[in-house]
Amino acid sequence: MTVFHTIGLITKPGDALLADTARGLLEYLHARGAQVLVDESAGGVLRQAAEISVGRDEIARRCDLAIVVGGDGTLLHAARSLVDHGVPLLAINRGRLGFLADILPEDMYTRLDEILAGRYKEERRYLLRARVTRGAETLAESDAINEVVVHVQGSIRMIELEIYIDGRPVNTLRADGLIVATPTGSTAYALSGGGPIVHPSLEAIVLVPICPHTLTNRPIVIDAASRIEVVVCRENDNRARASFDGQDNFDLIPDDRVCIARKASAFRLIQPLDHDYFQVLRAKLRWG
Repeated sequence: MTVFHTIGLITKPGDALLADTARGLLEYLHARGAQVLVDESAGGVLRQAAEISVGRDEIARRCDLAIVVGGDGTLLHAARSLVDHGVPLLAINRGRLGFLADILPEDMYTRLDEILAGRYKEERRYLLRARVTRGAETLAESDAINEVVVHVQGSIRMIELEIYIDGRPVNTLRADGLIVATPTGSTAYALSGGGPIVHPSLEAIVLVPICPHTLTNRPIVIDAASRIEVVVCRENDNRARASFDGQDNFDLIPDDRVCIARKASAFRLIQPLDHDYFQVLRAKLRWG
């Protein structure tokens, strides 16, 4: 197992409630002799307490581990920025649900003792790569760890979308939108839309209609090697938008296409050796 020497610390920007957790984490890491690089977005007390404060690109270049303090949204943002550099991530949950960031602050020192001693496991979570085109022009490209969503913006009206998989027509969907999710994202927005929970080790993509007009439009699970194309139909007079993990957004017009496929690189998620995916489901979904 890799021994981590230079560790990046990333938190939700400007959240003062994280200060005690982050400060304690810094002191712990310094006591163990680690060099700590604090992401500049952490701000305030973190910048003052750290031995050096740097930009995200410096963390990507120099760190062999990044610790994220916050919720799943903070982890998603960090992972998308570091995935192409191969930096593994470990998450301390200071958010709400925490399917990905599930190490609690009260457990973090015990867990970090184990992980920094080499007792951990690594999961590789793949991403989606999406491209928005208008005619022959590529307007935008973005990654998504959870989901790509094509949806109506700013009004409570349906949108009409044509869906193709590997170049073959699947259906014309009249709904509030469409969620295209990874297994990681199957416990996020896709779950709220009635989609299935997909184990993160499976190579699959989930398509979940949002409030479809026709009840026979059901969620489907397809091979992760598939290429999905979502076309905004010409008949739409509603404004549409493509959203990537709810963090990047791009406005669409009729005939725009959103082309989605699995990204070649995956992000590396560090977990304790006894991490139990089904125990996380039981706890977060209150299955009993």
